[in-house]
Amino acid sequence: MDLDPAGPVQRREPAQPATAPQPASPAKPRLSRRRLLKGAALAAVPYALLPDPRAGAQTASVDYPPAEWQPASSSNYTASDRPGTYTVDRVIIHVTQETYANTLAIFGNPEKKVSAHYLVRSADGHVAQCVHEADIAWHAGNWDYNTRSIGIEHEGWVDQPAYFTDALYQESARLTAAICDTYGLPKDREHIIGHYQVPGTDHTDPGPNWDWVRYLRLVNFA
Repeated sequence: MDLDPAGPVQRREPAQPATAPQPASPAKPRLSRRRLLKGAALAAVPYALLPDPRAGAQTASVDYPPAEWQPASSSNYTASDRPGTYTVDRVIIHVTQETYANTLAIFGNPEKKVSAHYLVRSADGHVAQCVHEADIAWHAGNWDYNTRSIGIEHEGWVDQPAYFTDALYQESARLTAAICDTYGLPKDREHIIGHYQVPGTDHTDPGPNWDWVRYLRLVNFA
């Protein structure tokens, strides 16, 4: 990851006259049989099976259908309309140097000034989308490369290859293949690059433990 330098109206019931007689014992409202049955049915449903009120916020508007929407702060990317505003001609592979959960928290913190389009979890290859592909994520540390690329972060550390699981490689490769298909990019090392290949960077990710031969093969057969 990098800090980017550039970067109902309420209805009122009519008032009752002050002298209106009050019944001695008001009758309790009767619930219809239908309502009683409905309430009983809901009571019988386990709580865990009821819809999660947050679910809509987590599934809305992703570019890659298998992904989960986990939005970055709007302070951490540049709104755009790519590829109309800028041509997309690169996928940049990153390693977070952080956990999956911490990376999402960083992207959601408006003071961090960093983001990526996607984040892949190590354990199961789960993909989160944090920035829309049309917008410019701040991931490369180089404004020109930010404007022309899709950034994919991978949970882990460059010197801990155990984080590069089969699931992570496979799901990331499917994502990259889909991006290449969307923008008509060749699935090769000229168009799928590491962060370390961005001009002016001092980052080394994805590092020497990233298996590029395996990754490119998976992308091409995805």
